Amino acid sequence: MFRGRYEHSIDGKGRTSVPARFRDELEAAGERRIVITSALDPCLVAYPMAEWTAFEERLAQLPQFDRAVQKLKRIYVSGAVECEIDDSGRILVPPTLREHASLKKDVLWAGAGKYAELWDKEAWRRTFETTEDERREISTRLAELGL
Repeated sequence: MFRGRYEHSIDGKGRTSVPARFRDELEAAGERRIVITSALDPCLVAYPMAEWTAFEERLAQLPQFDRAVQKLKRIYVSGAVECEIDDSGRILVPPTLREHASLKKDVLWAGAGKYAELWDKEAWRRTFETTEDERREISTRLAELGL
């Protein structure tokens, strides 16, 4: 389970450290690889291999001609890359994915439960700039969902 926010940097070659707590979770599951892909938001998502496999299996069960399913596959599956965590705890983020998330120097890992997100630090900050109306709308929707 990925929790918390961790600030890191990404070097010119596209290498960034996976937060130690995330690596601990992965190690406990016997994982040295993660799948990183583009997201609907301007960020990347990182899944442990087992979670990614389960996600792909769920996608395969959905109607293949549904436009939303097609779009999700084009965004998530076509962008997916397996990344090996090196002995220094880093991964190499491919240029196309760095471009999608506008990753520059300062990045932020955000735990999201079964997966983590990788954001440009400034883009992450902007996502929290919500208006009172947006917060009210989100609260209403979460109440509808039973949260």
